[in-house]
Amino acid sequence: MTGQRLAGKVALITGATGGLGAATAELFAREGARLVITDIAEGPLRDLSHRIEARGAEVVAARLDVSSAEEWTSDPVRAATGSDAGRGS
Repeated sequence: MTGQRLAGKVALITGATGGLGAATAELFAREGARLVITDIAEGPLRDLSHRIEARGAEVVAARLDVSSAEEWTSDPVRAATGSDAGRGS
């Protein structure tokens, strides 16, 4: 990791396996952010996660179809983000 402008921050990146999403994830990781990366393509998501972790960044990967409201509140996404946001309790 080079810079630390995002140290102490958490970034949720959707569409992370696409060109722009992957570049954003890699940049944010270099700048010290903890990442939650999501995509519907599980294989490429796993590959990206391993690549970022190999550089020393903290990353959680979760399969997510952003067009599905149910998936936003699913257990894997809630676990990855550590959030109950949007859930009435």
